[in-house]
Amino acid sequence: MSVQTTYNFSTTIGEAGGIIDLAPYVIDSFTNENESGMAFGIGVITGAKPGKTVKVPDSGAVAGKFEGVVTNRRTTEYDLDGKVVIKKNATVGVMRYGRIYVRVADSATPAYGDAVYMLKSGEQAGYFTNEASENVAIKGRFLGSMDATNHIAAVELFNVAN
Repeated sequence: MSVQTTYNFSTTIGEAGGIIDLAPYVIDSFTNENESGMAFGIGVITGAKPGKTVKVPDSGAVAGKFEGVVTNRRTTEYDLDGKVVIKKNATVGVMRYGRIYVRVADSATPAYGDAVYMLKSGEQAGYFTNEASENVAIKGRFLGSMDATNHIAAVELFNVAN
């Protein structure tokens, strides 16, 4: 009789936009103004109506426009293709400070304590990296390396309003 002693699958550390723990955090509600929608776990910037709308970063994004990270509060359903997309004009929760799982850029290799930067252009606009080059500096730090299974990492956001 044989016994299974190894397993090919492991539990992921979390989900994009998931809150890590019960440490203090602030989440504010905004309206998504992106035509093509947005995803959980990405960084967003001030939209056309400051304090009311947010959007995916663009080439003009600067640190002062960073609002926070889109949280996954399990309020959005999968579409027929098995993807979750937050549609235009939907309300989104945006973590201003706290600990959250973020989407990590393909080229990034974050480690504990690394500074956090947000990509502001390309297909991965709003994703995070530990590389400063042409990216937006975010007040925060990585709390560990990237989970290669779903390309996320834990980040601690410091108070973005200060």
